[in-house]
Amino acid sequence: MSEESKPAAPADNLVTSSHTLPSGQAYTATAGTMVLREEVTTDGTFEGLRPKAEVFITAYTLDGADPGSRPVTFAFNGGPGSSSVWLHLGVLGPRRVVMGDAGALLPPPYGLVDNEESLLRVSDLVFIDPVSTGFSRAAQGEKAEPYHGFTGDLESVGEVIRLWTTRNGRWMSPKFLAGESYGTVRAAGLAEHLQSRYGMYLNGVMLISSVLDFITGEFNEGNDLAYALYLPTYAAIAHHHGLHGDRPLADVLREAEEYADRDYLWALARGNRLTAEDRAAAVAKVAGLTGLSTDYVDRVDLRIEHIRFFTEVLRHRRQVVGRLDGRFTGWDPDAGREHFAADPSMDAIMGPYSAALNHYLRTDLGYANDLPYEVLTSRVRPWSYKEFENAHVQVASRLGGGDAGQSAPARARRLRLPRRRHAVLRRRAHLRPPARAARADRQHRVQVLRGRPHDVRARAQQARPVSSPGGVRPRRAGVRLWPGAA
Repeated sequence: MSEESKPAAPADNLVTSSHTLPSGQAYTATAGTMVLREEVTTDGTFEGLRPKAEVFITAYTLDGADPGSRPVTFAFNGGPGSSSVWLHLGVLGPRRVVMGDAGALLPPPYGLVDNEESLLRVSDLVFIDPVSTGFSRAAQGEKAEPYHGFTGDLESVGEVIRLWTTRNGRWMSPKFLAGESYGTVRAAGLAEHLQSRYGMYLNGVMLISSVLDFITGEFNEGNDLAYALYLPTYAAIAHHHGLHGDRPLADVLREAEEYADRDYLWALARGNRLTAEDRAAAVAKVAGLTGLSTDYVDRVDLRIEHIRFFTEVLRHRRQVVGRLDGRFTGWDPDAGREHFAADPSMDAIMGPYSAALNHYLRTDLGYANDLPYEVLTSRVRPWSYKEFENAHVQVASRLGGGDAGQSAPARARRLRLPRRRHAVLRRRAHLRPPARAARADRQHRVQVLRGRPHDVRARAQQARPVSSPGGVRPRRAGVRLWPGAA
């Protein structure tokens, strides 16, 4: 191919615009794609940089702030295959979607309003769409598959963070990560990757709907842990839908957590060694907590897989409940199926968020792109976990680094805020990382902020850079508010 016929090398395509928070503070929004390049070396000879991907970001920086003291938070959702739209327009960003709420959804067109709880008041924000999500794509002539896996994903997102930090003069700023769902796996891995690869130490990590060890959510034969860990959320969902009468939610959760902690796991481990009396008691207990019939609990051998539960718990009403948000209900055309055909909570939020994001980027931020914005895509599958071959995915230890001379933090830090009237009911388990890491080069621990999405803003306000910030401890039941509820 002649030089004249070669396509032009891709370049960054970023647009900036000026805006004002409700408080009167001015900020700058930057939206567009950043080009990632790799160093090419042949037979020991450096031949230059080759474009490998174009990654879409949306960044918000407060005007006139001191970069030495102003924090910056890098945020992303999970999937794998999800863009950052949910944290962007539902939780952390300066604008949020108005879509109504469970049982009172608004019809299109949907609205956008100022987000009074935006983290931008206390931290600059950079929302990152991993390769193949949002407007992010592999560069022309390059394959996307290398980024569709644990390590490739970490390296590309980590490179975006390094580039943005360098180009915006923010190496001396306090730096945080905020990840949701698989984004918590990414955040834990990035905490280690950024430190070991670039010497970039973080001030904290925010884990939203975290899953640090996949065994806690894998309903596989021989693994009873997931059944116990999900029990408190099943109980909370049943309570929300009126299956616990007038009992306070706190009482229901306390009973479910206590049973899951000890007796439930014991009953599952006993198997056929359970006496008829003990089995009947366990069946009755699980049925009473989950709202399921004793016959169903007995037939599934006390083991309730989560999609089965969402399909079964309101079967007597010919309804299914949401997986992402247990408050949402929907109708299934086949009221006898074992697994629902679609998640009613995903059906409820996809339209409003997709419409709002596409309108907001083009109209408010002035960024135009004819590619479809991939809100949630299956193009990243199969996702590679080759680094964990013959083992389950586990990243909690990557947050527990420290040299042999450092003592482990006494306990994790978690701020509990008053819950709103409407709560999303979703369970994620958290495991304690090792008290000390074996690697001598990991002498810096990152502070872990975990909880419901609306915990994050207040916790970040209270966070301060410390030399040996908090670690991770187990958390039982989770009640979270889905971003986008009006």
